[in-house]
Amino acid sequence: MSERPPPLPRTPFARFETIATRWMDNDVYGHVNNVVHYSLFDTAVNRYLIEAGALDIHAGQVIGLVVQTQCHYFESIAFPQIVHAGLRVAHQGRSSVRYEIALFADDAPLSAAVGHFVHVYVDRATRRPVPLPDALRAALAPLTTPAHSA
Repeated sequence: MSERPPPLPRTPFARFETIATRWMDNDVYGHVNNVVHYSLFDTAVNRYLIEAGALDIHAGQVIGLVVQTQCHYFESIAFPQIVHAGLRVAHQGRSSVRYEIALFADDAPLSAAVGHFVHVYVDRATRRPVPLPDALRAALAPLTTPAHSA
């Protein structure tokens, strides 16, 4: 088992997606439930890819499937806070990408949570891995940073 990383500052992240928390995100303990963090990761990554023209969720030939994810929690987030999801790409393979995401509550200088998603890009019809399309590689370039343990 890997050692728990520390919360991260905003500086290592190339892009931020702003996502509003919702009333339903809070659990009975008064904070955003841990499973919502994974939804925030997925929303941040896919929103960026769609806006960058690298992902067509309705008709694209290539789609990304999550094959691994992990999250470390440091501070609570609660409705009605705004979350700033910092994005970076730590690794690109032939058909896979490791996205690292940090969630910042409002204007907090350190992350409330840090995690990663690994997407394998596959043919929509066959679900077999395919090389990363050029448009995706171009969209990932500004997010690419040296690998970190998240």
